[in-house]
Amino acid sequence: MKILVIGGTGTLGSAVVREFADDHEVITAGKTHGDFQVDITDESSVRALFKNAGKVDAIIATTGSLHFGPLTEMTAEQFNIGLQDKLLGQVRIALIGQSFLNERGSITLTSGIIADEPIRQGANATTVNAAVEGFVQGAAIELPRGIRINVVSPTVVEESLKAYGSFFPGFEAAPAARVAKAYRRSVEGAQTGRVYKVW
Repeated sequence: MKILVIGGTGTLGSAVVREFADDHEVITAGKTHGDFQVDITDESSVRALFKNAGKVDAIIATTGSLHFGPLTEMTAEQFNIGLQDKLLGQVRIALIGQSFLNERGSITLTSGIIADEPIRQGANATTVNAAVEGFVQGAAIELPRGIRINVVSPTVVEESLKAYGSFFPGFEAAPAARVAKAYRRSVEGAQTGRVYKVW
């Protein structure tokens, strides 16, 4: 298969690339690194990515920014960061990308454990992750040509504990390589509209 991993140079994305690299053709895209550069908040940038990458068998998105901060101090502008980036960015990837998928191709997006297990300072992340999952479940019943769509919901990954561990007291982390297995289930499996939880 030809697989496009958007966010493929990040912590989780790199693990996903390693998961598939031995037996598939993997192309990476990132904001500043990778085989192609893309700004997922910009429609023309996403369209250019797919035009340049060409037809693919699977699209994986492991990217998207969120805002973490106290609810009592949060502004609508700060909340909008997650809406425009991780939510609409991934929705945009799916909406545009479906036309560049081969028959029976797949789309795999990324949410996160706090869609189900809220944390302090994570109201934006909980909202966005839950909305990504809702989009996947709604889109799954409409996609044509046998195209499937799923979402992976990981806990905090071990490799990110230094940066984000303080937000997740008492949460059990998972190695990125273990999370990457869920993306393989999505790409090579038969399910659609599924939330693959790696907790």
